[in-house]
Amino acid sequence: MTIEEAQKVVDEWINTTGIRYFNELTNTAILMEEVGEVARIMSRKYGEQSFKESDKKVDLGDEMADVLFVLICLANQTGIDLTDALKKNLNKKTKRDSDRHKNNEKLR
Repeated sequence: MTIEEAQKVVDEWINTTGIRYFNELTNTAILMEEVGEVARIMSRKYGEQSFKESDKKVDLGDEMADVLFVLICLANQTGIDLTDALKKNLNKKTKRDSDRHKNNEKLR
């Protein structure tokens, strides 16, 4: 699935199954909640925290998909073409960081 297709699929799902989009501020808060859930798993799986019994069945991929879903909702609501935005962002990063990381002693 391309990013463009994902934006269309999410829009269709929202307008049928979801009835309508939550407003942008609500979706921003939901996005922060979902990112927090990813952080919780990461801190337990790769960090120093231990899993609680209730956390052991969590699915990192599913939580990341929740983040992506809400981010796509926000893009749709605000008229952002994520394919175009990502291309522009990667171009910006390439120009800005073309030598920066190569010359970073910490990355060797």
